[in-house]
Amino acid sequence: MNTINRGRQVWLHLPMFALAAACVLPFLLLVVSSVSDESSILRQGYTFFPDQLGLDAYRYLWNHSDQLVRAYGVTVFITIFGTAASLLMTAMLAYPMSRQGVPWRGGIAFFVFFTLLFNGGLTPTYLIYVQYFDIKNTILALIVPGLLMNGFNVLLMRTFFMTTIPPALIEAAQIDGAGEFKIFWRIILPLSMPIVATVGLIQTIIYWNDWFNGMIYVTDSKLFSVQNILNRMLTDIQFLSESKFSAQLGDAGANLPSTTVKMAIAVVGVLPIIAMYPFFQKYLIKGIAIGAVKG
Repeated sequence: MNTINRGRQVWLHLPMFALAAACVLPFLLLVVSSVSDESSILRQGYTFFPDQLGLDAYRYLWNHSDQLVRAYGVTVFITIFGTAASLLMTAMLAYPMSRQGVPWRGGIAFFVFFTLLFNGGLTPTYLIYVQYFDIKNTILALIVPGLLMNGFNVLLMRTFFMTTIPPALIEAAQIDGAGEFKIFWRIILPLSMPIVATVGLIQTIIYWNDWFNGMIYVTDSKLFSVQNILNRMLTDIQFLSESKFSAQLGDAGANLPSTTVKMAIAVVGVLPIIAMYPFFQKYLIKGIAIGAVKG
């Protein structure tokens, strides 16, 4: 009987192993391609076992390390500050929406949901932020537009509050003399760590991977984020390798590792998020499972 159960467990785990391999193998191919020689990729294509290895792509990035270090500093700052501000605003909006006695609760929920369906478009948004809020070439341009508040996160957190926090607990705190802010800071947030970690991880990934705001609102190179710097490096190397200037550069232009640089850029951009994910995994799974329940 134990042998049958063990065999059944093996067969049930095989699809999960296959799914895990389908997620891991592309990233492994990305890393191997980034340390492959450019000529090997052009000759063999992308493979797990290249004929020749090389670090030309990472040498190219190392030659621009001063820009990358500054860009990493900008990205780390906007990710930490933006995520913290976004969590605070999201929680402070979602919590009143989860309370039954709050006036205009339904109207606020409709307004939040409306933002998920419609927006004003790029041109009006750009004019509002540049002409009226004057955030062009400021650090706020990488934090505020389209990132600071997300209607989906608000509704996700509101559902968590409604389905997880017992109303009797809030009533008991009120009877003991606690005000709304004390209840929110001392009771609600500590009990909501799963959804806070979930939304925080989502916002962290969004801020870390954002390149659009930098492309639209920032022209000062000192404010470029990692994604903007890597995108510009990729554009520059493609321009040098494909344009008429490649002939003027001679062998240096012809041998630019444009293919492997793409892979190295992807590795450099994604590694910090991968390193951080294991610390938030259990909160992410629990927060999404509970917060996604219809409420």
